[in-house]
Amino acid sequence: MGVLDGIKVLELTQGLSGPFCTMILGDIGAEVIKIEKPGKGDDSRAFGPFINGESAYFMNVNRNKKSMAIDLRTLEGLRIFEALAKEADVMIENYKPGTMDKLGINYERINEINNSIIYCSISGYGQDGPYRERPAYDAVIQAMSGMMSITGQENGSPTRVGAPVGDMTAALYGVIGIMGALYRRKERGIGERIDISILDCQISILENAIMRYSLTGEIPEPIGNRHSSIAPFETYMTRSSEIMVAIGNDSIWADFCRLVKRDDLINDYRFYSNEKRIDNYHELKPILNKIFIEYTTEEWQKSLDKAGVPNSPINTIDKLFDNEQVKARNMLIKINHPKAGDMIIPNSPIKFMEEPYSEKQPSPLLGEHTVELLRSRLHMSSEEIDQLIKESIIQ
Repeated sequence: MGVLDGIKVLELTQGLSGPFCTMILGDIGAEVIKIEKPGKGDDSRAFGPFINGESAYFMNVNRNKKSMAIDLRTLEGLRIFEALAKEADVMIENYKPGTMDKLGINYERINEINNSIIYCSISGYGQDGPYRERPAYDAVIQAMSGMMSITGQENGSPTRVGAPVGDMTAALYGVIGIMGALYRRKERGIGERIDISILDCQISILENAIMRYSLTGEIPEPIGNRHSSIAPFETYMTRSSEIMVAIGNDSIWADFCRLVKRDDLINDYRFYSNEKRIDNYHELKPILNKIFIEYTTEEWQKSLDKAGVPNSPINTIDKLFDNEQVKARNMLIKINHPKAGDMIIPNSPIKFMEEPYSEKQPSPLLGEHTVELLRSRLHMSSEEIDQLIKESIIQ
């Protein structure tokens, strides 16, 4: 059960943006049927690392789904897909624009079959514009959007963000669009066409970089771990390691100064306001460097926490497995896959009061539910299914 219980999602996606979007929908209760190519499946099934022949990459973003392997290049495969689309609430695809036209399952065709369906497309550059047919991956969009140009160390080379934020933000915007369309459908009774461009999504999360350039004419550049508009707001070297400290307003600044017994800095004409601290950053930085190097990161954590100053050590991924907050929120869960066995995966961060920790199902094997769904949804006989298998239309 979940808030989307009863919603049927037909997924025709691969890689990350589409599968992550539908995984979120599955996490909150939707039934997700993933359509894959017989013999090969989602491209990410070939991405390592592998556990007993199964892709960890694929398993990470395809839980709570059913897999049907259907050859959509055949008339019979197309007929099966259309029968499924007729009963679906949502269809989502993330192929290059024009691919659905070639397959004969574009929005216009699916809308003829089911005018209440919500048809969501995720692509690199969107369904229109001069770049619509360009191939794209997350890293390409990070470069195109300007994201790489503001990421990295000061005076260093442009850097790709460690996580695939292009694909993942597109997935999140896809979920938002689908949820909004489902809500409006309750009043209008008809579906919607949703067009998500990964480039658009990246531009939307550039925060104040666009505004800064449009107002000042200055091109934002990488500045390392510090914030362009708030200070102090960066990492500092302690006696043992680095610590991230975020002093987001003048009140926290005053608390910090009292903590380190530098009350004189509170009303210092160079630092008494955030604007002044930004203007005089290069004077402030060495002062704080000398302060933070006096104690270890662990000692700073205790004193900063007590003073109410936001801070954190720079954790490596292994530290998350023993983090008390991560454990309290049940954010790393064990799941059992029929071939790969037990594994630890990130849980959904969406906690509903009535159902905060719903059980998760492992990612499906290729074509694991093909026969089951053909029988239960399309009422096909064993003879019909056997013939489809013989002709390699399904797996």
